[in-house]
Amino acid sequence: MFMYVFSIVLIVASNIVYNICQKSTPENANPFSALFLTYVTAAMVTIIMFLFNKTDKGFFQSFKDLNWTSIALGIAIVGLELGYLLAYRAGWKISLGSLVANISLAVMLIPIGIIFYKEGFDLQKIWGVVFCIIGLILINK
Repeated sequence: MFMYVFSIVLIVASNIVYNICQKSTPENANPFSALFLTYVTAAMVTIIMFLFNKTDKGFFQSFKDLNWTSIALGIAIVGLELGYLLAYRAGWKISLGSLVANISLAVMLIPIGIIFYKEGFDLQKIWGVVFCIIGLILINK
């Protein structure tokens, strides 16, 4: 139960910091320089965290278990980071940009969850989606 709650708290807390940092990145900063420094920092933190992770495999040996998803995720993260940075530079408010993006994402992930991951979808969830879409319309008016 701890990990069930902790994981969501970590996501929310990290997203708060993430959006504040994206919104606060200087307008005149090259977005790719900002992303580069971000990823260098992330790489260093990841390596340090790896050292404290109890595993029977070494750093380089652990790469054998990976597949295409890590590369695809890297590409997706660049798109995500750049998208938020450009959205805030285009004038999206911090209180709305993330909300619109995340509601849109959630709605678009529904068919993927149903088709590829065999997740259930009942009438209550359909109503939730309807209210999310109504919310998006109201927010953007």
